[in-house]
Amino acid sequence: MFEPIINRNRVPTEWRKIPWHDPDFSQRMLREHLAQDHDLASRRLAIIDQQVAWLHREVLAETPATILDLGCGPGFYADRLTRLDHTVPGIDISPASIAYAREHCAGTFILGDARSHDLGNGYDLVMMVYGELNAFAPDDAARIIDRAYQALKPGGRLLLEVHTYDMIERIGHEPPTWHTAPSGLFSDQPYLCLSEALFEDNCALSHYYVIEQESEEMTHYAAMHQAYTDDGYRHLLRQFARVAFYPSLAGENNDTGQDHLFVIVAWR
Repeated sequence: MFEPIINRNRVPTEWRKIPWHDPDFSQRMLREHLAQDHDLASRRLAIIDQQVAWLHREVLAETPATILDLGCGPGFYADRLTRLDHTVPGIDISPASIAYAREHCAGTFILGDARSHDLGNGYDLVMMVYGELNAFAPDDAARIIDRAYQALKPGGRLLLEVHTYDMIERIGHEPPTWHTAPSGLFSDQPYLCLSEALFEDNCALSHYYVIEQESEEMTHYAAMHQAYTDDGYRHLLRQFARVAFYPSLAGENNDTGQDHLFVIVAWR
C-alpha cells in the first residue's frame, strides 16, 4: 500500500490539477462550494454580495454589460450580476457546479474548458476570480488571457483576481501533515489523507495521498499553483492597452481576511 508513497516522485514531469471535471469529485466539491462556514471553495455569500456590489458600482458603473465569467463554479457571481441587469454566461469544467447553477441561478451556464471551448466575442468584461488563473500552467494561463482578449470588444476589460507571489510560496512551504474524515472532498467513505508540499521554479506543488478505510487503496492527487510577481502579471497582460491593480475585489475596503488575493483590470 505504501510503496507508491515511499517511491514517490515529488516533482511531476507535467502540470497536475485536482480532477474538477470528474463527476463524483465535482459533486463532493459542490458541497464545499455551498458551505457557509468557510471560504475554501467559494466565498460565503455575504462576501460575494459585497464584491459584486463593488464590481457593479466601480468597474461597470452601474451600466448593463455583457460579461463572461470564466471558472464560474456554481454561479454565485453570475447570478447576482444577472439580477443587476447584466448579461452573464458562465463557463466551468465541473459538471456538478454547472448543473447546480443551471437549476438555481440566473444566467447562462456552459460546461466546458476555458482553454478550448468557444468563448464567443463582443464582451464588455471577461472575469476570472478567486485565484483560478494561478491553477493553470503558465502556457495555459497565457492561452486563456489571449482568448479572453479576443473575446472582448474594443475597450472591453479583463478582470483577474489573482494570488500574491508570497501566498503561492507559502503554500509550497507548508509542512507535511495528515487528517482523517468520515467523508469529505476526497471520498464519500471514511479516509486518511497524507499531504506534503514543495515550492520549486516559482510553482507550489501539493500532494495528497488518500487511503479509504474500506478498500485500503491509495489514490494520489496533486495540485500545482504558479506564482507571479507584479511584473510577471504585467508581462502576461502585455497585449492590453492599460493595466491597473486593485487591493481586492471589494476595492480598498477589504475586510474578508483574504489579503493574499488582489485584482488586476486590463483594458483591450
